[in-house]
Amino acid sequence: MFKPTVGPVIGHTTTNHARIFLRGEAQGTALVFAGIRYRRRSEVRWSQGVFAQLTHLRDMSDVISLNALTADTEYEYQAGWFSPMSPVHTVETVQELPLQWPREIYRLRTRSAEASVPRAYIVGSCRYLRLTAGVAITPKAGDRIFASIAQLAEQAKPPISAMLMTGDQIYVDDLNVIAPDRDFKEILGKYRAAFSQPNITRLMSCTPTYMILDDHEIEDNWPANASKSDAYLYKNAMAAYELYQASHSPAHNLLGNGQIDKILEHYWYQFSEGDIEWFVTDSRTRRNLSADDRRILDEEQEQALCYWLIHSPARVKFVVTSVMFYPDRKTLGDDAWKAFPEQRLRLLETIRLHRLKNVIFISGDVHGSLTSRLTHTEDPKFEVHTLVSSPLCNSKLLPYANASTFILDQPLAETGAGDYRHELTSEVISQDNFAHMVVQRERIQVNYHDRDGTLLQSVDIPLR
Repeated sequence: MFKPTVGPVIGHTTTNHARIFLRGEAQGTALVFAGIRYRRRSEVRWSQGVFAQLTHLRDMSDVISLNALTADTEYEYQAGWFSPMSPVHTVETVQELPLQWPREIYRLRTRSAEASVPRAYIVGSCRYLRLTAGVAITPKAGDRIFASIAQLAEQAKPPISAMLMTGDQIYVDDLNVIAPDRDFKEILGKYRAAFSQPNITRLMSCTPTYMILDDHEIEDNWPANASKSDAYLYKNAMAAYELYQASHSPAHNLLGNGQIDKILEHYWYQFSEGDIEWFVTDSRTRRNLSADDRRILDEEQEQALCYWLIHSPARVKFVVTSVMFYPDRKTLGDDAWKAFPEQRLRLLETIRLHRLKNVIFISGDVHGSLTSRLTHTEDPKFEVHTLVSSPLCNSKLLPYANASTFILDQPLAETGAGDYRHELTSEVISQDNFAHMVVQRERIQVNYHDRDGTLLQSVDIPLR
């Protein structure tokens, strides 16, 4: 067996289930299979291998589901791919082959079912990896920060439950001015290069990673900048996104037989851990830009989000939106929630009128990191916080945000029942960084680190 050409990437993980993405390599017309075997860290004997057949239709990749795991338990696993000599093998018959597994041993930890224990997460977005002819020109720059995140994850107490990558994991449009990538093969090449760098591989092979797209997975400021000729680009970009980012997410349902349903109804999804729940929105592909019904989330998604906000019993509710919920930018803000004020106000009023507590909006996009608090002039019980983490690796062609980027001296929204006002609760970080977020009983501690892992600032968000 050979090491995966991309991966392994641990995706959605629960108390008893884990999804692992990996890619092999085509061998002409011969069959190719990927496999994983695992064991509890304290055990010697490996499980029987779990296999998937790899095909060109999925770029020689697939997601393998591990089921019937034990909660709050550390496992070891091995992963690889191979091409058997016989052309008639199936995923059942290859289990009997005497395979020589790759020597590399990875680790994963299932979630704890216990409520109210401290939990930790990594949040980041906007990872630029300059590519020319499918080759990373400065791979160490684009991969550097993941070494620091991986080192933190290997030592963190409490352990890191997951990494949230909130958009622009790749830049399909990084060479749009010179030689735009539009073909499926070209976009797949960017994913392979971006997700096979050594440090991000080290991190994602041991830390559950949840992803959602933003515009650069397609094209800058999509769909506002879309032209009639972009239908081809969109089709290819989303097909690649579904293979490399959505495939291992909770957007895919788990079938009764323990397999992952390949049918994908939408990109937004939910997941939970103890008394913490996440709603990861698709604020990019379901937009309605018409003047009479502007929406950044489609109606179905907005209804699902509001229902979850109102009825979820979670103590802490994280809402992920790849573009900023607030504060608004002075310029270039029309790509974010600033351009959809009616829908944003509906969400805020839902939170306020239902007296919902501990709602935190998580986002990226702006190439600057910050935390901010939103209050209401006539309702002292209303409070919402936002956490922004961006970028993981900036392009030299793009500026960093700073405090002067944002509108901070005006209400976010004015209504007959009072105004929504916000204030920064942190400095604005204007360099490559990531957020290490620890959810405790009475507070959320947000630690921002630079690309070398050095602590830049620590902010406490009180919980009620």
